[in-house]
Amino acid sequence: MSITTIIQAYPIASTIIIAAVVSLLSMLATKYLTNQERLKELTVKQKEHQRLMKEHKGDQQKMMEIQKEMMSGSMERMKSSFKPMIVTLIPFLLLFNFMRKVLETTPAAKSWFWYYLITAIVLGTVWKKILKVH
Repeated sequence: MSITTIIQAYPIASTIIIAAVVSLLSMLATKYLTNQERLKELTVKQKEHQRLMKEHKGDQQKMMEIQKEMMSGSMERMKSSFKPMIVTLIPFLLLFNFMRKVLETTPAAKSWFWYYLITAIVLGTVWKKILKVH
């Protein structure tokens, strides 16, 4: 029995299992391709900035300074997320294309993506907590 035959025989279960594995691999890539300590520091700083913004609501000058610092932290976080995205993008696109082709003749042809998406979102959050990814 080939993998294609198994996926076609059990399209929804296969989609959920594939989504679980892909979200785990994605989270592992994020964990090991980013500086987790630095991201943790940036998260703490962002929470501090949010607290300071509430304290200085009436002071426009101070709020602008805080926002500038927040933006620099946000930019650093965004830059760090590019590395795992670049590494995982092509394999994931190839996998989606494969799944689309394999599942197009099954009863799950129109719904497989939604099963995948919901599973990936839920399990992504779970993996993030288990693996302590920031």
